[in-house]
Amino acid sequence: MLGTGALRAHLIEARLAGTIATTREKSLARYRLFAARDPRALLGLDPERDWPVGELLRLMGQKCGVSADPTHTSGLDVIDPDRTIAALDRFAERLGETAGRRAPVLIGTGHPHRLLEFYAALADALSSAGCPVLTPAYGARVDIATRFGVRPCTLDYVRGVALMRETGVRGAPGAGGVHTHSPLPVRTALAAVGDVAGPLPGLVIGDHGWVCGAGQLGIEAIGLADTDDPALFVGQAEGRVSVAVPLDDAVPSTCYRPLARYVLNRACLSR
Repeated sequence: MLGTGALRAHLIEARLAGTIATTREKSLARYRLFAARDPRALLGLDPERDWPVGELLRLMGQKCGVSADPTHTSGLDVIDPDRTIAALDRFAERLGETAGRRAPVLIGTGHPHRLLEFYAALADALSSAGCPVLTPAYGARVDIATRFGVRPCTLDYVRGVALMRETGVRGAPGAGGVHTHSPLPVRTALAAVGDVAGPLPGLVIGDHGWVCGAGQLGIEAIGLADTDDPALFVGQAEGRVSVAVPLDDAVPSTCYRPLARYVLNRACLSR
């Protein structure tokens, strides 16, 4: 069992929290995009009200521990590890409640190279607890906007976790995986469930557009979010995201293993 003290030390050592690699400049740029309702920052969320940059800074300070000082414009961002742990505890509560109901779950990531293993551990545990792990729209084409333009991608599943893959790429689970913030994958998956009148997920687990896109459609969603992803925290503040866990979402994949063990133990899903 990984205790709270050991988890806190790991978060800081792995730079999942404490001083992280995300720059203040990157976060502020994303806050400005969100305030302007730029789709690249909304991640599928349609905010109920305006969120000026100053209010976003205050919110992110409350939820993540970043500096709320608008004159602090450079350097590395900081996440309060105690806020991360508190959010992981709430994340675990939702996993445990979902497992208790044996509710269907849908799990997806826009960070396949970093977070696939974390989510796969959750999928394995929830499946063992009797939760159907849904894999709708397998093989569907989704046109994803990238820095190289709009690219056709394929919705794939690895160990129960949805990800976008470059069309035509085969090989290891992470080969051709696409980093995306788009809500189109979760919309495609949920539309496919509706087309066959299948059971809707009782919980969506993921990041980026998977969480915000599902929450916007009224489906309970929980996930991980970096300091440059304000949409998840706004979604939580407005009641459409149940849990947003603040942490760096781009460290090596092995660094997330202790987090998976921690939440599964807290959810009474450890094997």
